[in-house]
Amino acid sequence: MDIESKRQNKFIKKVTSWKFLFFLLYYLPMALLAGLKIKKLSNDIAEVTVPFKFLNKNPFNSIYFAVLTMAAELSTGILSLMHINKKNKKISMLVVKIDCNFYKKATSKVRFVCSNGDEISQIIDKCIKSKNGEIIKVNSKGFDSNGICVAEFNFTWSFKHKKIKI
Repeated sequence: MDIESKRQNKFIKKVTSWKFLFFLLYYLPMALLAGLKIKKLSNDIAEVTVPFKFLNKNPFNSIYFAVLTMAAELSTGILSLMHINKKNKKISMLVVKIDCNFYKKATSKVRFVCSNGDEISQIIDKCIKSKNGEIIKVNSKGFDSNGICVAEFNFTWSFKHKKIKI
């Protein structure tokens, strides 16, 4: 097993274990309160779930759009973080644009799936080689407990290789 695979496996174990709660508490406390969970993470796919509960509901008895957006962003962001961690380089990342469509009221647990892992890995490699900023548009779809797509998000991420200060 090569070093990148070992780093990736270690990262996956961290974010899918109970220890990830401490990461959420420190860096993303709203995600912890909302109950976001990383259910699946691999080289290609990230799956994040968000429950339908009192704190996540709006007055129309569905999941608040900001909670859905947070879960969708985490599904794309955790995939990006994994690929950056695997390369062991200092790279900053930032969402620069969001496009979304809502198709149905989210009235049950929603599962967001991002399957752009290969494209993210390639753009990070390009960023490292060129030492320039790169952007990529990634997709995350949210499915309710019946498997019906309730929302679709497109996030444009910017990656930039950080210069080491001496």
